[in-house]
Amino acid sequence: MADAARSNLPPLALHVPEPKFRPGDTVDFADVEIPAAGAARRPDTADDARGFTDLVYTMVRVLDEDNRAVGPWDPKLSPDTLRRMLRHMAMVRAFDERMFRAQRQGKTSFYMKSLGEEAVAVPQAYALDADDMCFPSYRQQGLLIARGCPLVDMMNQIYSNRGDKLQGKQLPIMYSEKRFSFFSISGNLTTQYPQAVGWAMASASKGDTRIAATWCGEGSTAEGDFHSALTFATVYRAPVIFNVVNNQWAISSFSGFAGAEATTFAARAVGYGIAGLRVDGNDALAVYAATQWAAERARTNAGPTLIEHFTYRAEGHSTSDDPSQYRSAGEPTAWPLGDPIRRLKDHLITIGEWDEERQAAMDKEVADEVKAAQKEAEKNGILGHGLHQPLDTLFDGVFEEMPWHLREQQAQMVAEETESGRPWDRK
Repeated sequence: MADAARSNLPPLALHVPEPKFRPGDTVDFADVEIPAAGAARRPDTADDARGFTDLVYTMVRVLDEDNRAVGPWDPKLSPDTLRRMLRHMAMVRAFDERMFRAQRQGKTSFYMKSLGEEAVAVPQAYALDADDMCFPSYRQQGLLIARGCPLVDMMNQIYSNRGDKLQGKQLPIMYSEKRFSFFSISGNLTTQYPQAVGWAMASASKGDTRIAATWCGEGSTAEGDFHSALTFATVYRAPVIFNVVNNQWAISSFSGFAGAEATTFAARAVGYGIAGLRVDGNDALAVYAATQWAAERARTNAGPTLIEHFTYRAEGHSTSDDPSQYRSAGEPTAWPLGDPIRRLKDHLITIGEWDEERQAAMDKEVADEVKAAQKEAEKNGILGHGLHQPLDTLFDGVFEEMPWHLREQQAQMVAEETESGRPWDRK
């Protein structure tokens, strides 16, 4: 009877998201809405989040088509600060390129570049206080570089060599730097979100003044950890900044599989009743301004903020990925928001504080600095040159005090290796 009553209804159909461009397609981003620079209003940091929900659907932009900083979000940074920021962004790109080549040469097993996304992490490092705690994903190496982490230390971790303070226990690029308030990167997606909220809640409960910031890709917003974190942050008004780096692609899945066809990622903030901003992720000034604004809200107990950085991953997801298998080769050059380094450089030139000659000289300087750091790091060893850490350190660093069962396993391993007669280092 029920089937007969529904016989006149059309059959249900499952919608499966499909990217607009595939390998071989001609790219046209004409349907990507890019609001005019300076058009987005800037609420007071004390305003109720319900009063500016429109900002999750537009885009905070500062640099206009004439390379001028315009509108209420212009942070009015000094030329010296802009030049330092530009240098750090160039340093990230040079570091990425050299480490990418090192992987291709067999010197390390894995690497992930942030090409096209340099205007996310570097300006944010400038906008945050140096001791604000960062809970990054795996494409925020710009935080460490901007905060002054020695390049040799970062490379030692990538090579998992004798100089690696993590003793080879982390996948390359999954840094952990307590000195620079940089939490250990995890390969499991979005675990850093609830960790950041918990740290922020602890900071607030102790009456501290430090806030937390965390990052994930747009695909990771589909993870349960993302929503658990936002729930706790909403309830307890945790002093935390949630950064969603919407670079259009996960490994081989486009952003539609995380919900981009329905709404913006910044709009997730509205459902949780927290502040939300959608920002031009290739505009260093807009990213700085949005982060500074969100940090002030957090520090004044106005609650968390979710920032969507609208950008583009210009290369593969990692050295294990071949983007030519799933997207058009024309996408990176057709991306309408341009190159973040070029845009900041052009802005400095426009205001008379930079020129192409100084840019070329700076690019060579940072390339030479990265090359020198690589030579120094490789003195500590590279992939395939034997065991770089004493074998019995395999059990270290898991617990503050090693439990009895691990001590037994360690002793058993040492005995077996000694009995085998194979040469091995012991601490």
